[in-house]
Amino acid sequence: MILIEDASARKRDIEEKLRQEQETLLFMRESLEKSDQLTKNMVSILSSFESRLMQLENSIIPVHKQTENLQRLQDNVDKTLSCLDHVISYYHVAKDTEKIIKEGPAGRLEEYLNCMARIQKAVEYFQDNNPDSPELNRVKLLFEKGKESLESEFRNLLTRNSKAVPPVVILDLVAGDDEIETADEVSLEHLPENILQDLICISMWLVEYGRNQDFMNVYYQIRSNQLDRSIKGLKEHFRKNSSSSGVLYSPAIQNKKNNTPSKKAIKRPGQYLRTIRKAQKLLKQYSQHGLDGKKGVSNLTPAEGKEDMLDSEIDSYIHCISAFIKLAQSEYQLLTEIIPEHHQKRTFDSLIQEALDGLMVEGESIVSTARRAIMRHDYSAVLTIFPILKHLKQMKQEFDQVLQGTAAGTKNKLPVLITSMETTGAKALEEFADSIKNDPDKEYNMPKDGTVHELTSNAILFLQQLLDFQETASAMLASQVLGDTYNIPLDPRETGSSSSNYNSEFSRRLLSNYICKILGNLQLNLHSKAKVYEDTALGAVFLLNNFNYILKSLEKSELIQLVAVTLKHPDKTYKGHIEEQLQIYQRSWFKVTTPITESNMPTFQPGTKLKDKERQAIKDRFKAFNDGLEELCKIQKSWAIPDKEQRNKIRRAQKENVTGAYRVFWQRYSNVPFTKNTEKYIKYRVEQVEEMIEKLFDTSA
Repeated sequence: MILIEDASARKRDIEEKLRQEQETLLFMRESLEKSDQLTKNMVSILSSFESRLMQLENSIIPVHKQTENLQRLQDNVDKTLSCLDHVISYYHVAKDTEKIIKEGPAGRLEEYLNCMARIQKAVEYFQDNNPDSPELNRVKLLFEKGKESLESEFRNLLTRNSKAVPPVVILDLVAGDDEIETADEVSLEHLPENILQDLICISMWLVEYGRNQDFMNVYYQIRSNQLDRSIKGLKEHFRKNSSSSGVLYSPAIQNKKNNTPSKKAIKRPGQYLRTIRKAQKLLKQYSQHGLDGKKGVSNLTPAEGKEDMLDSEIDSYIHCISAFIKLAQSEYQLLTEIIPEHHQKRTFDSLIQEALDGLMVEGESIVSTARRAIMRHDYSAVLTIFPILKHLKQMKQEFDQVLQGTAAGTKNKLPVLITSMETTGAKALEEFADSIKNDPDKEYNMPKDGTVHELTSNAILFLQQLLDFQETASAMLASQVLGDTYNIPLDPRETGSSSSNYNSEFSRRLLSNYICKILGNLQLNLHSKAKVYEDTALGAVFLLNNFNYILKSLEKSELIQLVAVTLKHPDKTYKGHIEEQLQIYQRSWFKVTTPITESNMPTFQPGTKLKDKERQAIKDRFKAFNDGLEELCKIQKSWAIPDKEQRNKIRRAQKENVTGAYRVFWQRYSNVPFTKNTEKYIKYRVEQVEEMIEKLFDTSA
């Protein structure tokens, strides 16, 4: 029963679901029908729209094409009118710019260059499109006139604003490297900034559009003249204001020197000149007095003015070399802003020629003057070359940097001058050494009092000047390959290919050998001169004084160290020479001491009456002593030993030798009755003899 009920219930459920499905199916069928209807309506609308759109397109496209054609025609008309205006404008260029071109670019360079640009375009247009047009000739003439005006303006701007650098500014510039801090370095402005910019613009235009390089010649001629006038102005400044006070600095530098610590202590060229002037005067006196056989002392007084003038000229020349380098560096910096790069070296080479040639000619003139002086045996001339040559060699590296890129002939001018000075200096050094050796022994030229000979003082003074110029003097000697002369082994590693490659040790040995050669020649000559004296003792005093002077002079300077490079223990050597002459001098007193020595004493028995022979022997001894003492004291009183130490040493030695012997003799015979006239023979007590010896070498006594 239950099963039947379940089956009925399931049937009802199935029937209910079937009914629901049928309703859903009906709804879907109705929806599809509505959709089909809507689709048909939409297709109908679209078909209608497409039909209308096609009708519209068929109507608009012809209108669009017609409008496009009209627009193209309008553009062509506009372009044609624009081209016509452009072409017509070329025909008006000459008229529009002629007034400005005629008036020139002064004061309105930018506007002028714009006009030149218009004229140039007009020339190009007529050349390309209408070469037979009279307008072409007109704009060409205008262009050429404008170019000439620009060249003229370039020249005028450069001429009006190129002024010689004032001497005090140059001195500031030169002194700035040595004595002023970097923060205070002196700057040099050749041209005002606005003028410089105008020159740069004109230069660029002439190179790019003017196709003209003549302005570069104008540039170097004007600037070369300015450089030369600056150097000459500095020379004139030294000529007018030179004095014995030394280097001329501007007030600005003087103030900075007082307030600003310098980088390093620099010995200025003027100081070198002042230190060698004394030696030059004495050497000139020696050359006139000693070699020519005429007393030339009177010629020194009027020559002092010339020497001061020479000091000024040399000091001026040294500063002009430094000034040239500084000014040339500044000129090159200015040139690089105005002149195109590939023309800069050639233009700079031409620019510096006049000033450089002037300096080289002046340097050769100094060398020629020195050569003529050396031919007259005036060896002081070489001292003039020393400071110049030293300065040139110090500046050579900077000089080469400035001239980098110039012609070989320009670069070689300074080395040629240096070589010429070295050759002349070497000749003077060698001839001076020979003159020391060959100085004649003239009786009237010998010091009457046996003091230091002028040959000795001149030789030492000359050698002392070499201390400030050791490298320079060594280079002079090395330039003549003097190693063989002085028996110095030349090591290829030391010599190299030129004198500049000699190392410091070789140079020191070379100079040491030269100094030793001078001293050796001097010693030989002094020995020869000492023979002029008839009195051997005076000759010994003469040699003693000279050897002592040489030794003291060597010890007071670095010469002793230089001599020691070649001659070991030179102080002992000269002390030996001095001691040798001292012994020779002391022999002159033998005639005083010999009569009263023990071996020459008469023998007798104390308390016995003296025989006539014995009394006469004692009288003869006293008389010989008295006469010898008086004679030597009278003669040697006028002799001179300037060195106090040596003078006292000789006096002490003579006191010991003479008074020692006399004391023994006096004590033995002063109370012996050998004469009734005691005062005639016993004239001096021991103390009096000492006093007389103490007055030796003292003309005031």
